[in-house]
Amino acid sequence: MKSLQEYFAAKAFGDLVSWKNQVAAAEKFNSTLGEVEEVMLERGWLPARYQRNRNMLTIAQQLQLFRSSVAVIGCGGLGGYVIEQLARLGVGRIVAIDADVFEEHNLNRQLLSSPRLLGHSKALAAKARINEINPAVNLVAVEKYFDRENGPELVAGSRVVVDAVDNIASRKVLDAVCREANIPLVHGAIAGWYGQVSTQYPGDTVMERIYGQADDSPGMEKQLGNPSFTPGAAASFQVAEVCKILVGEGEILRHRKLHMDLLAMETVEVSF
Repeated sequence: MKSLQEYFAAKAFGDLVSWKNQVAAAEKFNSTLGEVEEVMLERGWLPARYQRNRNMLTIAQQLQLFRSSVAVIGCGGLGGYVIEQLARLGVGRIVAIDADVFEEHNLNRQLLSSPRLLGHSKALAAKARINEINPAVNLVAVEKYFDRENGPELVAGSRVVVDAVDNIASRKVLDAVCREANIPLVHGAIAGWYGQVSTQYPGDTVMERIYGQADDSPGMEKQLGNPSFTPGAAASFQVAEVCKILVGEGEILRHRKLHMDLLAMETVEVSF
């Protein structure tokens, strides 16, 4: 990698390397954009696309993000926003899991949806979107329903799992799989004007406390609906939680749940 290092030493502006030069380096040295990005970060150069991260994240932390894998269960309302924000943040590997296709009622709120994609795979749409906005990120599209049988395999190797499902039954399965796999779970749920976010580490009982007594009926969003803005708000809190876990900085929503009321524009914290 010495020649690649010399290339960037000649092309960098301070410690920044432009996207144009990153692409040129990948072509010149027959490498993937991800391989080039990792070398850049290892040597202390920052891809210019992340320069607005630098006052909150160090280059070493940016490298931590790039070397991390996050599994997102669901590529719909919450999941689409979560996946996009993780990719723009610089998380290097994202496993996007969803067997569904887009339907017309998704168009009001799901970031990855569009009229031309009706009937198309949500997971594959996530891959296409991330390949467009940050091709250095490895988006693994999994067109499967997450269940008790395949769950352990699907989350294997991930540092964090993000809950972006839309029903209680799936959340209970997700809770059990993450417990057994010893992986932190960032929970999010939305309905109408309201949302909630919490983070559960292995050994915690947050999900059980929230959903333990609930039946497996459809989520509240079936009753209250979902506008365009609630998924984005809740997803942003979830991605902030993921970022803090991956870089080991800040206060985590552990043993507590943040409830958002966007109609009253209030947040309430509930401790467990």
